[in-house]
Amino acid sequence: MQQPTPGSPLPAQRPPSPTPTEAVLTADFTDTGQWVAGHSWAYPDGGPVNPGDDKLDHLVPDPSYCRSGVFKAVRRPDGRWNTGLLTTEGSDQAFQLRPGDVLEARVRLPREVGAWPAIWTWRDGDQEIDVFEYHPDHPDLLEFGNHVRGTGSSFRDDAIGPGAWVDLRTEFGARSVVWWVNGSKVFSDGRGVGRGWHAYLIVNLSVCAGRYHPAPAPGTAEMSFEVSGLVVRRPAADGSRPGGAVAAESGGTAALDGAAG
Repeated sequence: MQQPTPGSPLPAQRPPSPTPTEAVLTADFTDTGQWVAGHSWAYPDGGPVNPGDDKLDHLVPDPSYCRSGVFKAVRRPDGRWNTGLLTTEGSDQAFQLRPGDVLEARVRLPREVGAWPAIWTWRDGDQEIDVFEYHPDHPDLLEFGNHVRGTGSSFRDDAIGPGAWVDLRTEFGARSVVWWVNGSKVFSDGRGVGRGWHAYLIVNLSVCAGRYHPAPAPGTAEMSFEVSGLVVRRPAADGSRPGGAVAAESGGTAALDGAAG
């Protein structure tokens, strides 16, 4: 597959939409009303640490770790890592994804072993859909997950690798969640999110503690991954939705300039 470049429009190869859509979220990572930094209820007590999930993270609200679209992790003297995380949960706009929404993003994958970037969803201790996860120790592989319905998959390709730019598209259908990579459909789970699903969005860089993937090498002091654009599109309110979903009210909308790292 053709590898996209960071300067080209998002997305590089956009599949045709089954129905007319509108952008209900265009990510502006600098907007404090759209995104909360350094705090997430996906972590115990909202953070800052989550060792039970094999993470060395210590979430920080410092905007230099996430607000530019470059999500950083920096080693701390205590062995943990200061890490960047943004979520729509708790923000003034409180945007939530709904059945039928389509998320498109362009990401630059990290190079350092131990890095664990992800775009995912969360609400009330569950509702997790993984748009992607990546681990550089498996350099050509992306992981996808539907934890709402207990399914997932992985995808290997030569265009995936440390430092590569990748176009992602996820369709949150009520009856099937569908993942696209660089313009090609790579997995349809046939399970979906259900008709009543809704969840907040999280973008972050975690650091592996070593249980499932290697921890960073002793000489690694910093790592990063980049999100140069992220858009959520929603089918027009005409009653038809991808994956058999039914139209739902928005949990908040925004139409702002995309972030650039």
